[in-house]
Amino acid sequence: MTLAQAPLVPYPEADVRAYREAGLWGTAPIATEFHRVALAHPDREAVVALDGRLTYRALDERTDRLAAGLAGLGLRPGDPVLFQVTNRLDAVVAWYGVLKAGLVPVATLAAHRGHEIGEISRRVGAVAHLVEAGTRGFDLVGFAEEQRAGHPTLRHVLVVGDDPRGVALSTLGADVDGESARALVERVQADLEPDAVAAFQLSGGTTGVPKVIPRLHAEYWYNAVEYARSWGWTADTRVAHLIPIIHNAGIVCAVHGPHSVGACLVLGTPDLDESLPLMAPEGATHVLLGHGHYRAAEHPDFPAAVAAVTQVVLSGSKVPPALFDGLEDRGLWSGQLFGMGEGLFLTTRPGAPREARATTVGTPLSAHDEVRILEPGTEDEVPPGEVGELCCRGPYTLRGYFDAPEHNARAFTSDGFYRTGDLAALVEIEGQRHVSIEGRIKDLINRGGEKINAEEVELLLLRHPRITGAAVVAMPDPRLGERTCAYVVVEGPDLTLPEVQEHFAGLGVAKFKWPERIEHLAEIPRTLVGKTDKKALAADIASKVGT
Repeated sequence: MTLAQAPLVPYPEADVRAYREAGLWGTAPIATEFHRVALAHPDREAVVALDGRLTYRALDERTDRLAAGLAGLGLRPGDPVLFQVTNRLDAVVAWYGVLKAGLVPVATLAAHRGHEIGEISRRVGAVAHLVEAGTRGFDLVGFAEEQRAGHPTLRHVLVVGDDPRGVALSTLGADVDGESARALVERVQADLEPDAVAAFQLSGGTTGVPKVIPRLHAEYWYNAVEYARSWGWTADTRVAHLIPIIHNAGIVCAVHGPHSVGACLVLGTPDLDESLPLMAPEGATHVLLGHGHYRAAEHPDFPAAVAAVTQVVLSGSKVPPALFDGLEDRGLWSGQLFGMGEGLFLTTRPGAPREARATTVGTPLSAHDEVRILEPGTEDEVPPGEVGELCCRGPYTLRGYFDAPEHNARAFTSDGFYRTGDLAALVEIEGQRHVSIEGRIKDLINRGGEKINAEEVELLLLRHPRITGAAVVAMPDPRLGERTCAYVVVEGPDLTLPEVQEHFAGLGVAKFKWPERIEHLAEIPRTLVGKTDKKALAADIASKVGT
């Protein structure tokens, strides 16, 4: 099946017309939008990373040539390309080069393994696999070669860095002159529809491997434009980003967002020892901190790193009051972000009352976003102030997962509102209703911002020959928020944690999904109706870890 034939759920025509008439959706693909910004700000820095820097002119010209090189390999507009790279300069180069060639990035994680990549690549019909050479602890290039073997569509292994087993990204288009490369890109872009798929992001997953989220050119760029506008960004803004860049938050908040206004991305890594020293000399003015960085303020390099910072955005889970107060004591303004690959962003932007910034995730990004709080499993709204399921619809929220009709029937209301699986309430503060996140309906573990589906891990545990019962719950963790604890019933002697993790490695499961604690039980506790009593298990592990 080609991408053009793929079962996508479109936005209703009336909504598309309304979004365009309101000036939300443009009529150009993302790569064309970026080129226009590059022409307006040619000598400004577009990206500063630990391994180099590029101005808008240099990034624009380099990605033109890369697009020509990709076309020279025989890749054609619409072909999906798997991305498995970390936070480095060439990750951003690859993103725009792939878009300029009319290809469709598939934003997987560098931590994904065969369990996830095999299913995702087959579902979207991936034609190329972009990986990074020299990553610590795992040979991604060798992994990509293994994935290509026997794969019905996967033809090319592309490599960031130096490894002869794949086609080096740095060589693609190197022999093409700039004028020819630009002409090729313009031909490709002229044939792209603004409402076609630009990229595939991945959900946190509710069952099995992650669901595929189609993001369209016009709505995805609008998502970023509105995000930049909401914070008041200009071409002088310098946005520091430390969490994975090839991720929805990375693309919207750190790549497309800054680049929509000619601002600079200061691209760090999750390692604070590397990233905080980068922020200081580069004069970062804005930084997004995920839950894994909630202790960044305790780092000795933090004061220098935030010397020029005017906005700290906190994302990932409930913000501890002590963190909010600690940032404020340093004179740092902070707000919150709650977002999802499916679309909706909620933020506490400049001008939001302190109470809202400290206790809620704020209000929808767009005036055209629609939010309802429904009684879970129904389409009935709960009374104001009560907790229910957060449901949403709007100009950058998907109307259906890719090729998933059965799941879509459960994941959306009859009138197209996406059921997020998050519990929330509308709280009135100074005359405006703000959203407070109160928990989850979905059985997910939020490990430093990465969502782990408990049912998926349980099914993987049960594939072990000696495990006869399994229940997975979130274990409180001061650094990551939550880790995975597995309660198991086994035949024979107790299993050690290394034995269980060896089982997951053998199944090719991403390491962040591996259980990080094992508890043995004679039987899995049940509620009166026969369901696993996860409340009891969660209380048990919370008492054991001292939280």
